[in-house]
Amino acid sequence: MPPIDCWLIFGFAAQAVFFGRFLVQWIASERKKQSVVPVAFWYLSLIGAAMLFVYAAQRKDLVIMSGQAAATLIYVRNLVLIHRRKAVPVTDGAVTPPPEVNRTDDSR
Repeated sequence: MPPIDCWLIFGFAAQAVFFGRFLVQWIASERKKQSVVPVAFWYLSLIGAAMLFVYAAQRKDLVIMSGQAAATLIYVRNLVLIHRRKAVPVTDGAVTPPPEVNRTDDSR
């Protein structure tokens, strides 16, 4: 029996985390009966991309490394925008709740 390749296991774990984001998004959308992208999607994207970057670096695969590095910037930016939007102060000192994320209709 050949020895277990720990990097291969790590690579599959990274893919599982990355795939998990789609499950989270699907479940959230089914519950709301509309397309939504929950915050957990972006965290799983970030973690999965970081893991895949490490895996690609170990395999010396510059194509995958560059793709995951670029995608990481997008994931981080989305998380920054989400966290900035969560608590927007208004002039009377109260905090307004965040507007609905990913609303599909324009009837506000």
